[in-house]
Amino acid sequence: MNKRANFLFKLIFIVLVSGIGFYSAFPIYWMIVCSFKPYVQLFTKVSIFPWPFTTESYKALLTMTNYPTYFKNSIIVAVGTTIITLFTVCPLSYILTRLRIRFAGTFIRLMLVAYMFPALLLTIPMFVIFTKLGLFDTLTSVMIGQSTLTIPLGVWLMWGFFKGIPFELEEAALIDGSTPFKAFIKIVLPLSRAGLITTALFTFILSWTDYIYAFTLIFSDELKTLPLGLAAIYGATDMRWGELMAGSALITIPSVLAFAFVTRYLVQGLTAGAVKG
Repeated sequence: MNKRANFLFKLIFIVLVSGIGFYSAFPIYWMIVCSFKPYVQLFTKVSIFPWPFTTESYKALLTMTNYPTYFKNSIIVAVGTTIITLFTVCPLSYILTRLRIRFAGTFIRLMLVAYMFPALLLTIPMFVIFTKLGLFDTLTSVMIGQSTLTIPLGVWLMWGFFKGIPFELEEAALIDGSTPFKAFIKIVLPLSRAGLITTALFTFILSWTDYIYAFTLIFSDELKTLPLGLAAIYGATDMRWGELMAGSALITIPSVLAFAFVTRYLVQGLTAGAVKG
């Protein structure tokens, strides 16, 4: 009876997981299929395979729109935001764990309160500030704006990692003549590699898919990022769904590649960052 119950439980579990996986992946698959379909078949023929196969939507997207420029801008913003976040998060999290600051845990949790408020509430004050500083309609303003959301999450993740690293390792390095900075670079950061990769990945994805900050802080067409550029293509091409599906498919490539190469570190980072401390 127990074997039968275990078999039924495993079977139900497999069916549920498969159903959830199919439900989550099918929209992405359908988007890719539609991007390779001839435009006339998008509304006249329903098929789960792109036949006849064509790349006309991709050719039109890359030659008739500013999509390559939008893609380049998104890369610059996402990489820049990731660098700003890591260079801010690492020393701040390290200081909070090593200097034994009172109420450090409370401070970390209060930083996460930023996620309780929609990003739209911060965009108007930022618009005013960046306009007065002469940074409006620049990619730098978008990077700084996005960092207000990525830094609190990064501090929380790295704080958990740094707390899990024994301070005795750094003390041994200091006794051997190393400086605190060298101990931080050569001992703490290598041991926190999973946390660094996790923070960098989440920062990159949040920046890559951001629309609110780009919409508020960017005006020039040549500075638009991918989400903002796709919205412009939607209005400029009279609902050319083939190009929209092709553009959306290309947006997912960096995210998919990032997850494919760092999945092991991502799981380790999320677990350690959430449990330690």
